[in-house]
Amino acid sequence: MQRSLTLACSVLGAMVVALDGTVLTIVQPALQRDLDASFAQVQWTSTGYLIAVASLLVFSGRLGDRYGHRRLFAVGTLGFALASAGIGLASGVGWVIALRVAQGVFGALLQPATLGMLRAAFPPDRLGMPIALRTSAIGLAAAAGPVLGGALATHFGWRSVFFLSVVPALLIGVLALVVRVPAPPREGPAPGLDLPGAGLLAVALACLVHALVGVAGSGLSGVTALGFGAAAASAAAFVRHERRAASPLVPLRLVASPAVGPALGILVAASAAMFGALFVGTYFLQEVLALDPLRSALRALPLALMMVVCAPYAAVLLRRHGPRRTITAAMAVLTLGVLALSRLDQASGPVAVGGGFLLVGAGFGTVMVAATAVVVRHAPVADAGVAGGLQQTAMNVGPTLGIAVATTLMATFAAHPPGEAEQWTDGAFLTAMGPTLTALAAVAALGAATATRLPRRPRDRGHRNPTPGPPRQPAAPLTTSTSRRTSGPPRAASPRSDTY
Repeated sequence: MQRSLTLACSVLGAMVVALDGTVLTIVQPALQRDLDASFAQVQWTSTGYLIAVASLLVFSGRLGDRYGHRRLFAVGTLGFALASAGIGLASGVGWVIALRVAQGVFGALLQPATLGMLRAAFPPDRLGMPIALRTSAIGLAAAAGPVLGGALATHFGWRSVFFLSVVPALLIGVLALVVRVPAPPREGPAPGLDLPGAGLLAVALACLVHALVGVAGSGLSGVTALGFGAAAASAAAFVRHERRAASPLVPLRLVASPAVGPALGILVAASAAMFGALFVGTYFLQEVLALDPLRSALRALPLALMMVVCAPYAAVLLRRHGPRRTITAAMAVLTLGVLALSRLDQASGPVAVGGGFLLVGAGFGTVMVAATAVVVRHAPVADAGVAGGLQQTAMNVGPTLGIAVATTLMATFAAHPPGEAEQWTDGAFLTAMGPTLTALAAVAALGAATATRLPRRPRDRGHRNPTPGPPRQPAAPLTTSTSRRTSGPPRAASPRSDTY
């Protein structure tokens, strides 16, 4: 019962955050008109959230390791609900931006906790299906968010979409406070907080995200170059500090693991390829095929649906074939899907478009489950929150990187300045779309190559041939049931559960 409640809180918490993100993009034009905001101000409703959440995810995960993931989850969820309600009541765009930053802070508290709670509640060999259900919920939110948000905004105004998550978030936040889930015994003292390391990492990630968003909006410039330089310098200082820290924020044993490091790189590559392709594909549907937003969403719907469908099967494949084969095959499918989208043109029908998005969704959904399971499973329970924070950081940096790459390449191949896509002719757009998506497919292929470094499925030790030893002495005659249990041949050792 306690595991079921933990799973429910984790799944619903992840779904609330995903739903909030998808509905925002639908109502931004209406929000801009109603609050008389500039385009740059509206962009900051997304950028402010991204910077806040990306810079705090790992530190929030460490807070969960120290003070309890359930407690951090409850605080994050309740704060997220209150910030959402505040946005729905905001009188100006300044309040919306500030409250979106607050949402990012609370989202950073709850997102690593959704994985940390699962790692603490379930044994390592049973993590695959809970993570799959969590991924399916995120896919469902991605599929339902635009439709639900559009319907609410049409009939009740843009403010209504921010009240959508308030009641569910309040309910699961209170549930997380009330339900007492026994925490696993802690081995050794509580981990330190490493505030200097947290500050350096926050600066590095904030500068990186801000620079990537700047590239996507206006291309390479002196400001974005300065941002990349500051990110690199902060990252170097962070690595230097972590090597010397007595209680590092990101333990070397975690990131140097032959499984965790490659899995995080795969998540960045997969999310960059998928979101970059989705960004270009959305413009193709609306600008080249001249579809309205609703019809465009329906054409791309196979992507989200396949994330929902493939997530549970990913857990089965991971358990049966291990992480190397499962993730390599899934990254190959993702690569094929992006390549299929790169071949679209003005004559492409619903089958061709839907088929490309279907392959992308199937590959990405499987990779997200399998690579996340690798990261969480190979992390010690004491570092479960940090592992969850690293996974969430990869899933936030990857999409931002993918969109920045897509925007830069589209502008380069079409010979247009960034931000002027609305002036592209169909021919110029199609000329740029093919090589841009091919480059994103190469990013996915690089992730597939990285997956070959992951561990194979561990063999079941229970089926190995026993080590030769001296012959056993004949057993004494058996007379009682007690003597049968104590004097008979030794039972075979129980196989160690190393499957996923």
